[in-house]
Amino acid sequence: MIGRICGKILEKQPPALLVDVQGVGYEISSPMSTFYQLPNLGEVVTLHTHMVVREDAQLLYGFASLSERSLFRILIKISGVGPKLALTILSGMNADEFIICVQDNDAAALVRLPGVGKKTAERLIIELRDKLKDQPVNVSSPVSTGSASTIASASSPVSDAISALIALGYKAPEASRMVRVVDTNDLGTEEIIRLSLQAAVNK
Repeated sequence: MIGRICGKILEKQPPALLVDVQGVGYEISSPMSTFYQLPNLGEVVTLHTHMVVREDAQLLYGFASLSERSLFRILIKISGVGPKLALTILSGMNADEFIICVQDNDAAALVRLPGVGKKTAERLIIELRDKLKDQPVNVSSPVSTGSASTIASASSPVSDAISALIALGYKAPEASRMVRVVDTNDLGTEEIIRLSLQAAVNK
């Protein structure tokens, strides 16, 4: 299994990125909480990874911190929560914010995430309450403080942001509405995604 990747970032198109490790390009899917912390294209990044092997594919997921990867691994063990939904959850809120939701029994906040219905939210809280009840959290560094880095793209930041939200599980009309509530002037793709997700979760 591949547990760690260190290499140069060649491409960034949320939630996917391509990392060159000594001439080999690794396609990695990452939550937006990790994307906000990535360096610019051409710079070196180190990611903690989790590999999922299926009959038809070998998928690699990368995280900026061990706590993100640990929570991802916990989430995919919950019935009805696969890697894609776990990635979506960690894109809408960082690990600390998710833990707080579980500790506070805040199902309403979880339901605002795409793909998380009332039953799934309640299942997450019930099954994770004991596991996360004593988990320390850092409330001083939420996703909203993450810095956005540049994505090289021939299309506009707005269209790239909408495409990324769709890839994260939002339906096209909903993704468009989310972006429209943000003042996108002079903003890069990741900043638009960050503000759109923040508005959706906090509404």
